Amino acid sequence: MAPAVKRGMKRRRLNAVEPQEDFTNVYGSHYATQDMPCDDIPDDSMPPEVAYRMIKDELTTKPATANPPTNNDSPPPQEKEAEDLMLEAMPKNFIDFEEYPQTAEIHHRCANMIANLFHAPKDTAIGTSSVGSSEAIMLAVLAMKRRWKQQRQQQGKPADNPNIVMSSAVQVCWEKAARYFEIEEKYVNCTRTRFVIDPKEAVELCDENTIGIVAILGTTYTGAYEDVKAISDLLVEEKSDVPIHVDAASGGFVAPFVVPDLEWDFRVERVVSINVSGHKYGLVYPGVGWVVWRSPEYLPKDLIFNINYLGAEQSSFTLNFSKGASQVIGQYYQLIRLGKAGYRHIMCNLTKTADYLTDALRELGFVIMSEGQGKGLPLVAFRFAGKDEGETEEKNFDEFALAHYLRSRGWVIPAYTMAPETGQMKMMRIVVREDFSRSRCELLIKDIKLCSRLLEQDSEQFIERLKEHVGRHTSGSGKIRDPMGVAKAVFKNERHSLQGKTGKSHAVC
Repeated sequence: MAPAVKRGMKRRRLNAVEPQEDFTNVYGSHYATQDMPCDDIPDDSMPPEVAYRMIKDELTTKPATANPPTNNDSPPPQEKEAEDLMLEAMPKNFIDFEEYPQTAEIHHRCANMIANLFHAPKDTAIGTSSVGSSEAIMLAVLAMKRRWKQQRQQQGKPADNPNIVMSSAVQVCWEKAARYFEIEEKYVNCTRTRFVIDPKEAVELCDENTIGIVAILGTTYTGAYEDVKAISDLLVEEKSDVPIHVDAASGGFVAPFVVPDLEWDFRVERVVSINVSGHKYGLVYPGVGWVVWRSPEYLPKDLIFNINYLGAEQSSFTLNFSKGASQVIGQYYQLIRLGKAGYRHIMCNLTKTADYLTDALRELGFVIMSEGQGKGLPLVAFRFAGKDEGETEEKNFDEFALAHYLRSRGWVIPAYTMAPETGQMKMMRIVVREDFSRSRCELLIKDIKLCSRLLEQDSEQFIERLKEHVGRHTSGSGKIRDPMGVAKAVFKNERHSLQGKTGKSHAVC
C-alpha cells in the first residue's frame, strides 16, 4: 500500500503545481501568468475572451488614484445610446460614400450645422471633418498658402517665401503646420501681463508674403479669446487683403452658447476659415475635428481631388483617406440629442463651476491668469504670487512641485512654462469638464489647500524625493514607452520649436 500512497501523493503534488488549464476562466489559463506581447507578434492565436480581458485589465490600470484627470481634452463617457451608435458604425469606412450613403449625408448635415453655428453665409460655406483639429489646421494652412501662391503667380511675383502671423501662445500643431509646409513663422510674443495676440502688432508684422493671421478662440495656456474683430478692423483700415483663420478648437463649442453676441466667427469680415474640435467641448470621443471655409473661393480647386473608384463620384480634401465613421456619427448624435439648449446649459454650468473654482483659488492667495464670466474657456489658469504681488517670503518650491503633490493625491493638473518673453513664468491649468461637478470641485480645492500647506512645511530635499517617487510610481509618463523612444536621445535637445528655443512647454516636466 505504501508505494501506491506515495504515487498518489506525488500525482496530487504535480497537479497542484501544473493544473489542467481552465479556458472557461481567463485567469485559469496560462495567459494569466505570461507577459503581454510587446515587440513581436505572438506565434499562436489567443481566444477572443482572453485577449479582451487582458487588454481591458491593462487599460484600467491607472497611474493615479480615484480622482479624475482635470486636463484631459477628451470628454467624459458618452450616453449608452451614443456609444451603441458609434460601436455599430465602427466597421464603416467613412470615405466609401457609395456603400454608406447615409454616413455621407450625416457628415454633410454636421458640416452645415457647424457652419451655421459660426454664422457662415447661407449656401456658400464649405466644410469637412478631420481627425481632430490638427488635421483641420493643416488643411486650412494648405488652403491659405495655395491661394496666396496662386495670387502671387498671377501677378508675376515670387511665391517662394510665405509667412504666417500668430501668437506665441499657439498650440504646437501650428508650429508643425508651418514647418511641414515650409512657411516662415512670425510670432507676436506674449508678455507677463498680456497672454494673447496684440492685434496692432499682428497687423504690423504682415507683408506681401503673409498668407494669413491666426487668431485663437481659447488659448492653450489661459483659455482666453483673442480679439478677432479688432484684427479684422485693422486689416480693413490698412486695406490689407490678408485673411484670418480662427483656431476655435476649444472655444467653437463654448462661445456661441455662453457669449453669443461675441463677434469672432464669419460675422467678422476678414475671417475666411475656422476649425473646431468635436472631441473637446463638442463632447464626442476622440478624434474628430471640423474645418469650415466661408466659400469655395478660399479653397483652391487644385487641392480637391475627384474620384470614382469607390463606386460613386465624390470629392476629397483630406490628409488621410480611409477613416472610421464612428466619430462623425457620434457628433451628429450630440448635436441633435443636446440641441442648442443642451449645449447652452452644459457650457454655462461649466463656466459657473470655473468661476467658483477661480474665486476659491484667489482666496487661497493664487494669482489668477484666466478670465472668468464667459470671457474665456471654462478653465482656471493660476500661479503662485511673486514678491511684487504681496508675497512676503521666498518659496523653496514652485508650481511644478505643487503639481507633483497633487498627483500624489490623484489629481492630474499640469504645470507649464508660459510662452516666450514672459520671464519663464510658471503656471498651472485646470480644465473644467462636463463631469467635474461642484462636489469634485470642492474636493480639489481642499487638496490644493492641503498640498500648499504641506509644501510650506516640507524641505527642498523632501520635495525633490517626492517628485522622483511620483514620477516613477504614480505618473503615467513613467510607465509608458515612447513610440519615438529609439530616436528620443537624438531628438531630445532640439532647438527649432518654441519649447526648444525658449523653454515654453506643453506638459508636466
